[in-house]
Amino acid sequence: MATVATTASLAEKRRILQLETLYDLALALHAERPEEELVEELLQRVCTVLDPAAAVAVTRDAWGGTRTRASVGWHGPAPSGDTLLQSALWRELLAQGQPVTWRDGELAGRPYGEMLAAPLHYRSVFLGFLALFDKEARSLGRSSFTGEDRRFLDSVAALAGVALDGARHLDALDAQRERLAEENRALRGQLTGDFAGNRMVANSAAMQQVLDMVERVAPRGISVLLRGESGTGKELVAKLLHFRSGREGPLIALNCAALPEGLLESELFGIEGGVAIGVSARRVKLELADGGTLLLDEIGDLQPALQVKLLRALQEREIMRVGGHQALPVDVRVVAATHRNLEALVARGGFRGDLYYRLRGVEIELPPLRARRQEVPLFLRHFTERFCAREGIAPPSFSQQALVLLLGYDFPGNVRELQNLVEGAVSLADGVVDADLIRGLLERPRHRGEAGEEPERQVDEGGSEQALDLASAERQHIRRVLHLVDGNKSAAARMLGIDRRTLQRKGF
Repeated sequence: MATVATTASLAEKRRILQLETLYDLALALHAERPEEELVEELLQRVCTVLDPAAAVAVTRDAWGGTRTRASVGWHGPAPSGDTLLQSALWRELLAQGQPVTWRDGELAGRPYGEMLAAPLHYRSVFLGFLALFDKEARSLGRSSFTGEDRRFLDSVAALAGVALDGARHLDALDAQRERLAEENRALRGQLTGDFAGNRMVANSAAMQQVLDMVERVAPRGISVLLRGESGTGKELVAKLLHFRSGREGPLIALNCAALPEGLLESELFGIEGGVAIGVSARRVKLELADGGTLLLDEIGDLQPALQVKLLRALQEREIMRVGGHQALPVDVRVVAATHRNLEALVARGGFRGDLYYRLRGVEIELPPLRARRQEVPLFLRHFTERFCAREGIAPPSFSQQALVLLLGYDFPGNVRELQNLVEGAVSLADGVVDADLIRGLLERPRHRGEAGEEPERQVDEGGSEQALDLASAERQHIRRVLHLVDGNKSAAARMLGIDRRTLQRKGF
């Protein structure tokens, strides 16, 4: 009788221990902890109650790969998660959906006399499994897993499935919150910072109007045409339009003035693989921008033949690769940017009117820096701090006279010119950027023939002398180059070895 009472007492204690473990495990698993810690906690507590000689647990991600793995009492190298998830045991658990008992076998190189395993799942989603090997003999003398052990393990697995599912949802929410916070930080920066630093200064009425237009237009799928002088930040406005659009695809940018016609066509529309030896198909700008935004910078320089193809792609929402025979559907929101007078180009026949109106769904004009001079000090501070941080030097101060000069300057190169000016001034300054330093940087070097210098003279074919200073010779040379390239200023700038903005400042 004493032996029976002792056995009953131990069984009761055992059930109490299981219930306490389930309660403690519920509290532990629902704490906000990494999944790896939850799986470790699960395995340790199960082993405390069921006394296996060894145990292992593994969880997988949404793509079937290993997410976490833990083991107890494993002699030798612990098995990899991939090995466990490719085992016959995992396939059996997926098929049964409940605990299984296997005898006289091996798992991941470990032999066992008896193995009890249970799947970790929630709402028909299988997250992994845990397996116990060879129950240790204790005071009751049992050396095999009982039906009660199986029910306990099933309860633990169900509890763990709920906890792991909840933990993963929390992880997803945390990741989403961080992503949204990062996007908000980027957008706040763009609304309060500067163009060249991937921000936008916007405390002038003119820029506030621009940003108000962006906020209203961004969520719509309509095409946007950005107008403004070079250096005013059209690319950054395009980025803001994309970020605020909610489109899941990427922002892809292409400068229509930077590439020759043939290369530009292949970049936009692609080339079908096999049309020539060594040519293979690849995804190009319109394909890469699928589901997102395509920024066509310097759209006014797009060649007529490509204007036709672009118009068709926008109308049909599909593209045809060079040498291809099958159209590829694309979902692209187009933002075009230019500093050129497209209306005048249309009137002269240099730009298709139908493409112009297709691109000009909504037009946003960016004001030049001279129209918002109150933002110059903000740009000064940002450019100075960023440049000094990059170069590892102490930022100098700007004298009041230097600020007066900068506020009175028109900055034909707009924000980009201001950035270059600031970086040059900071590089040359000795603690203070004064008016003389700014004045020296703003003054243009004189050409021969200016300020009273004697111009060079040359003799024409008729023998008469004519004055020809270097500035006039330069202009004549530029005209000849423009004639050679049929008026294409981007091509002329490349041949001359200068920036297109420099060509513009010279009056071309």
